[in-house]
Amino acid sequence: MTLEEPYYIEYALDDGDSLGISASLGGLVTLRRDRFRVPEIKVRVGDYKFDNTDYAGSGFHFGTHYDIERFPLEDSYPVLRRYFWLATDSAYKSAVEAISRKRAALKNVTVNTPLDDFAKADPVKKILEIRRVAPDEDAWSGRIRALSAIFEAYPAVKSSGVELSAVATVHYYMNSEGTEVRTPDNMIYVLARAEAQAPDGMLLHDAVVFQSLDFNRMPAEPELRRGVTALAANLTALAAAPKGEDYSGPVLFEGAAGAQLFAEVLGGNLALTRRPVMEPGRNSFAATSELEGRQGARILPEWFDVVDDPTQKEWRGRPLFGSYDVDREGVAPRPLSLVEKGVLKNFLLTRQPVPGYSGSNGRARLPGSYGANTAAISNLFVRATETAPAADLKKKLIEMCRQRNKPYGIIVRKMDFPSSASVDQFRRLLSGSQGGSHPVSGPVLAYKIYPDGREELVRGLRFRSLNARSLKDILAAGDDSNVFEFQNNQAPFALIGGANYVAESCVIAPSVLIDDVEMHPTEEELPKLPIVPAPEMRAKIVGRALEGNSAAYEAAAGWERNATSFLHRGAGNSARSRLLAGFGRLKGGCGHDWPPHNQCRIDSFGEP
Repeated sequence: MTLEEPYYIEYALDDGDSLGISASLGGLVTLRRDRFRVPEIKVRVGDYKFDNTDYAGSGFHFGTHYDIERFPLEDSYPVLRRYFWLATDSAYKSAVEAISRKRAALKNVTVNTPLDDFAKADPVKKILEIRRVAPDEDAWSGRIRALSAIFEAYPAVKSSGVELSAVATVHYYMNSEGTEVRTPDNMIYVLARAEAQAPDGMLLHDAVVFQSLDFNRMPAEPELRRGVTALAANLTALAAAPKGEDYSGPVLFEGAAGAQLFAEVLGGNLALTRRPVMEPGRNSFAATSELEGRQGARILPEWFDVVDDPTQKEWRGRPLFGSYDVDREGVAPRPLSLVEKGVLKNFLLTRQPVPGYSGSNGRARLPGSYGANTAAISNLFVRATETAPAADLKKKLIEMCRQRNKPYGIIVRKMDFPSSASVDQFRRLLSGSQGGSHPVSGPVLAYKIYPDGREELVRGLRFRSLNARSLKDILAAGDDSNVFEFQNNQAPFALIGGANYVAESCVIAPSVLIDDVEMHPTEEELPKLPIVPAPEMRAKIVGRALEGNSAAYEAAAGWERNATSFLHRGAGNSARSRLLAGFGRLKGGCGHDWPPHNQCRIDSFGEP
């Protein structure tokens, strides 16, 4: 029996350390340090024109599964060699099986536009100096505790937490074409998120993230405190705000919301996907870009240009979050002009050929499906040559509403992107979204603006039919440049914790006024409020019970007092009572323990 010969092999390894800290209401919840090594081995059989990828079974393991456990942490040559030997053997056997099944499937289906399966690339040698860095565990533990305690002053917030994740990694990559890469891959972030519930039962969520590729360039503590305080204040205001109404008209995406809009609606559609070979009767679930086939067409006003540039490390003295030296396929990127004078000129490409493009431009940043990688933005610069002062955009919005006899316009100042929703909320958002392959996240901070300039915060709005084609309806752009950094992934709404691999991305864009946007209130069954108010309200509980309003309140209040006494007995300080108060708030506010996203959260090592 003659086996297929491998024509391409690649080895990748992330070798690093991580620190994770989380706290709620001033109390430490978790503290974890880990050492990890995560390998990735790929084998291709056949040739560049036809191989074992781009098939529905590509990427699955066939044949022998060796019990090789986790990758060794020590540099023991015999152990490392044995691991790579067995892992390569397993990858090779899976590749042979996949190409055999692919050939069998092609006997029963016709490929309309034959494409090569893999593009050649010039070898790259990038060996950078590695300086091991470690965050100060004690200092960060104190900061995270202090930041989480801010929420104690906001009783309307039902659940809250602050977490730190610091990962110092060395990325190694080599392939059979001669590419050799060793680069640092560090990231640190502080994430604060919280939930509240409106009087009608509507659950509300929001988050704020501070992140950096350099451990020593995180924001100072005063800036962190301002961000968390603003989060708590905004969520409190949202809980008291009225529910939004159906709306169709001009919408101003102001400040960070403008950059978020471009990140999600434009950035999420700049990567092309390829439909895999399927057995007859099976459907492909590959998401398609809304811009596919529109190269050379106008997708923005003619006074817009868009460039993706991972080589730019700083902008106006600020480090850029989306910079990188080599992508996941060993290709060094260059600045890429995507839109010129409103016309789509290019896409983000990997080494998997797609219709109209045969090679990579170094944008393979995320693991993909069917044996391929997925392209994603790096530092996306959205520039407008015709601008107006940001304050004038609001005046223009008011004037448009007057001319159209509309009682108010809408200003969006923050979108839920990446989404901080819990698993249940995420499912409801997805099921109630506008449909299509690219649902758009809803606004977090949306305001009615009346003809007299008065603003009113509203909650519970969603976009209807907002997509990449809506960008052609931009009427005006501000003279501001808003920097929005986020961890990109392949989950809808880039759900925080929704995938086990992220690509650091950054968008620099102005505020924009769009002519006609449809919005509608959420239509879903709302959960009931907690039967027993939060522990901070127990004095009111007892008073209400003494008035004879509810025997259930008396029983609940008595249980809470007994539980508090039991946990606090002998403690001699307020730490335990504060912990109980936090636990009661978390359980009552969202129906499960903190963190509320554990069902889908995956840590630095890809383990749930």
